[in-house]
Amino acid sequence: MDNQLKKTMSIKIKRLDMFPNHFFGTAEINREEYKINIQGQSTLREQLIKLPTKFRDEKALLRLSGIGDDAFFEDIVSYKGESEWIEIDSDRILYYLADHQDQIDTIDILSRF
Repeated sequence: MDNQLKKTMSIKIKRLDMFPNHFFGTAEINREEYKINIQGQSTLREQLIKLPTKFRDEKALLRLSGIGDDAFFEDIVSYKGESEWIEIDSDRILYYLADHQDQIDTIDILSRF
């Protein structure tokens, strides 16, 4: 069985505004525009992602990257189903974005399928 991670989709961030407890904006998947919400995980939930498109794996590696920069940030989240928006709950991603909001324009999703 091949467990190598492959890039299964890219989220292109168009706008991401900072609020006291989260980021909210717009992003594109396959040229379709969606709202995106990034917040910290609650004490009752693990790190998660919900997507407005089909996804086949139970876990995903999210890789945040920027324009012309080799630096990136990664976190592993659980896929928790479909949503009308792109929803990411992760303290690590939230804190990273607080310091690098203007440097990130892409979130690649890597999975086994």
